[in-house]
Amino acid sequence: MKQRLQSIGERGGHVFNQNLRIAQLGKLGRVDEAIKVFSEMTQKNTVTYNSMISAFARNGRISDAFQLFEKMPGKNLVSWNTMIAGCLHNDRVDKARELFDKMSKRDLFSWSLMITCYTRNGQLEKAREVFDLLPNNGDAACWNAMITGYAKKGKFDDAKKLFDAMPFKNIVSWNSMLSGYTKNGEMSLAMKFFEKMEERNMVSWNLMLDGFVAVDDLDSAWKFFKKIPNPNVVSWVTILCGYARNGEISEAKRLFDQMPCRNVVSWNAMISAYVQSFQIDEAAKLFMEMPERDPVSWTTMIDGYVRVGKLDKAREFLDRMPYNNIAAQTAMISGYVHSKRMDEASQIFNKIGTRDVVCWNTMIAGYAQCGRMDEALHLFKRMVNKDMVTWNTMIAGYAQTGKMDNALTIFEGMGERNIVSWNSLIAGFLQNGLFLDALKSFVLMGRELKKPDHLTFACGLSACAHLAALQVGKQIHHLVIKSGYVNHLFVGNSLITMYAKCGRIPNAELVFNDIDQVDVISWNSLIAGYAFNGYGKEAVKLFEEMVKEGVAPDQITFIGVFSACSHVGLVDQGLELFKCMTEVYAMEPLVEHYACLVDLLGRAGRLHDAFEMVRGMKMKPNAGIWGTLLGACRTHGNLELGKIAAGKLLELEPRKTSHYALLSNIHAEAGSWDEVEKVRELMKGSEAEKQPGFSWIEIRNQILTFLCDDPLCSRTTEIYTTLKTLAAQTRNSGHISGTETLLD
Repeated sequence: MKQRLQSIGERGGHVFNQNLRIAQLGKLGRVDEAIKVFSEMTQKNTVTYNSMISAFARNGRISDAFQLFEKMPGKNLVSWNTMIAGCLHNDRVDKARELFDKMSKRDLFSWSLMITCYTRNGQLEKAREVFDLLPNNGDAACWNAMITGYAKKGKFDDAKKLFDAMPFKNIVSWNSMLSGYTKNGEMSLAMKFFEKMEERNMVSWNLMLDGFVAVDDLDSAWKFFKKIPNPNVVSWVTILCGYARNGEISEAKRLFDQMPCRNVVSWNAMISAYVQSFQIDEAAKLFMEMPERDPVSWTTMIDGYVRVGKLDKAREFLDRMPYNNIAAQTAMISGYVHSKRMDEASQIFNKIGTRDVVCWNTMIAGYAQCGRMDEALHLFKRMVNKDMVTWNTMIAGYAQTGKMDNALTIFEGMGERNIVSWNSLIAGFLQNGLFLDALKSFVLMGRELKKPDHLTFACGLSACAHLAALQVGKQIHHLVIKSGYVNHLFVGNSLITMYAKCGRIPNAELVFNDIDQVDVISWNSLIAGYAFNGYGKEAVKLFEEMVKEGVAPDQITFIGVFSACSHVGLVDQGLELFKCMTEVYAMEPLVEHYACLVDLLGRAGRLHDAFEMVRGMKMKPNAGIWGTLLGACRTHGNLELGKIAAGKLLELEPRKTSHYALLSNIHAEAGSWDEVEKVRELMKGSEAEKQPGFSWIEIRNQILTFLCDDPLCSRTTEIYTTLKTLAAQTRNSGHISGTETLLD
C-alpha cells in the first residue's frame, strides 16, 4: 500500500512539473515546445488543459485555444475563465460574451473579466449592462473595472458617480479613479483628487509622477518626486525616463548614478535613454557593466544598433543573446527590412517558431515596400491572426506597385475597415492616375459613415484638381469646414492647388491668406497656380514676396516660377532666376528646370539658345525636353533643329505616334512632301502605338467620361454625324484656316 501511494505521488509530481513547464513555455512564447510537452503527456488533468489553453491564447492562437477547449473533458470554472481571459487578451469580445452566456455557473472573477472585456474595447454601454446584472452588488474588482473603463474614456463624471456610490472602496478603487485623470493628462483634476484621497500607496504617488512626465511637465514632476516619502525603483525610473525622453540625457545619468538601489529595469531604462539619443557607444558601455541582463536588455541594444544602421553589430548581439526572444528577432528583421535586405530578414523570420502579429506585419511590410508582392501575399495567406495593419499594408503595397485591382480585392475582403484602409485605397487610386475612382471611393466612404481625416480630404481635393472638378471640390471644401480641418496646413495647401487648377485664382488666394502659418508648399502651390493660369508676373512677384518673408525656396518653387516666365515670355527674368537658383541657392538643376527653360527660349524663338542649353545639360535629356524643342521648332519653322530633336525623340520613344505626326507636320509646312511620305512609312514600320483619346466633363456634380472609338457608347454614330456637320459649318464660315480637323 505504501509503495502504491508513493507511486501515485511520484506520478502526480511529474504531472505537476509538466503542467508548470507548459505554463512557463507559454509565457516565453515557445508554444510549439509547449504543444510537444502536452502531446507526450500520458496523464493529463484539468490544470494541464488550462495551462495549454492559456499558452495558446497568450500567444495569439485563439482558434487553437478554442479547439482544445471544445475537446477538453471535465471543464471547470477555471477553464471557462481561462478561455474568457484568452478572448480578452486577443480582443475577441464577441467570443468572450458567447462563452460567458453559456456558463452554467459564474464567480465574481467571471463577471469582472466580462466587464473588463467590454471596457478595454470602449464598449461602455455593454459593460454597464453586465455590471448592472451583478448579483449582490458584486465585489470591488467589478466596480473598479467599470470605474477604470469610464475614466479611461475621459468620462470622469460617470466614473466619479460610480466611485462615490461604491459600498466598499479599497486602495485599487482610489487608484483606478486617479489613473483615469493622469492617463488623460488631467493633472489639475488629478492633483485635487490625490490631495483628497483617504489612503495612498506607492502606486498612487507613481501614478501622479507618471502623469506629470507624460504631459512633459518635468518641473512639476521633479517637485513631486522630491515629495515622495520613500521613492521606489519605479519612481526613480519614471523620472529618469522623463528626462531621457526630453533629450536631457546627462540629467537622466545623474539620477541613475544617485539611485539607492538598481534593478535590471533601471539599467534597461538608462540604456534605452542612450539608444533613443543615438549614443550607442555609451549604451554598449553600460550594457557591459550590467550585473544581470534580461531579454529587454539585449533587445534594447539590438534595436539601438539597428537605429544607427550598424546591422552587422546588431546581428552579432542577436546571435550572442541567450534567449529566443520575439521582440529582439523582430527588431533585427525590421533593420534588414529598412535596408532592403529581405533575404536576411527572411532567414531570421523562418527560424522563429511562434510569431506574433508585429513580426508577421514587419515581414509583410518589408516585401510590400520592396515591391515583392507575390511573397507578401504568400505570407498574408499563411498568417492566421491578421489585424487591421496587415490588411492595410497589403492595400498600400499593391497601390505602390500599380496593381489597384489587387488592392481593391484585398480592401473588399476586409471584415472591418478603418480610416487608414480607406486612405490607402483612395491614395492608391490617386497615385496611379485613377482620379475618378479616387473620388468615387471618397463618396463611398461617406456612405459608410466613416469620417474623413486630413489625408482623405487632401486626396479628394487632389483628385478634383486633376479632373478640374470645381463643383465637387467646393463640396469637399464645405465638408472640410464642417469637419474642423480648415486650419490644417496639409488640407489648406490641397485647397489652394484645387482652386488654382480649376482656374479659380481668387479662391486660391483667399485660402492662402486664411492659413495661419503658410509653409514652402503653400507658396509653391499658389505660384504654380499663377503659372498654370497665365499670371506670370504675379507668380514672379509672389516669389519675391516669399523670399522677403524669409521662406527659403526649394526646387519645386523654381519649377513654378520658370513655368510662369515661360507662359508670358519673361525670358531675361527667367534666365536670371535660373542663375539665382544655381549660384545664390546652390541648387543643382533638375531635368524639370531645363524643360521649363527650353520651353521659355523656344516660345521666344531663341531655338539655338534652347538647343545649346539642352546640349549643356549635366544629365541626359529626356523625351519631354526633346519634345518641347521639337514643338518649338514646328512653331517657328526651324526644320534643321526639328530633325535633330525628332531623331533624339524617336530614339527614346520609337512607338509614340504623336512624335511622328509632329515631324510630319514640320515637313508638310516646309513643303517637303517626299519627307512627309518617308515619315509615314517610318510610322508604319515602327508599329507605333496609337492610344485612344480620353476626356471627361463635370455636369451637375457628376464626372462623365468619354473614350475615343468606345464601342460601348450607344450613340457613337449620331455624335460623329453631328460633329462632322458642325465642323463643316465652321469651315464654311471661315473659322478654320487649314484642311485638317480631328474628324478627318
